[in-house]
Amino acid sequence: MNLTLRVNGRTIEADVDPEMMLVDVLRDHAGLTGPRVTCGVGLCGTCTVLLDEQPVSACILMAPLAQGKDITTIEGVPEDDRVVACFDRHHAFQCGFCIPGMVLTGRAMVAEGHAGDREQIREGLGGNLCRCGCYLKIIDAIEEAAQ
Repeated sequence: MNLTLRVNGRTIEADVDPEMMLVDVLRDHAGLTGPRVTCGVGLCGTCTVLLDEQPVSACILMAPLAQGKDITTIEGVPEDDRVVACFDRHHAFQCGFCIPGMVLTGRAMVAEGHAGDREQIREGLGGNLCRCGCYLKIIDAIEEAAQ
């Protein structure tokens, strides 16, 4: 199937199997390495992308369902992004593996006003796992970005 996607403000065209997951199209056809495959079942958040500004697990979203929508990966986030700056300021990372998904989820929460307090942030990050245990710093970063 021919697929046309809008990714990070540019058009990507690919001939894919209709059952291919979005993360595989982004990695294999668009060359984007920010969305990662770890669990493959939508539980860890390393594959998180924004689909029309909403965080989704790209490892369980069939790519054809993303056609006609705006897709943002970590590669599409501006260098001067406030959430990214707050993550940097709070040293809210260790290995960095989870950070693309955490930043994108944080951006969506801040944009929607769903980062009003620490409990709301914790709940919003429920689909993102940090195996290094940087949660407190990640919450601090998102809390500051929301102010």
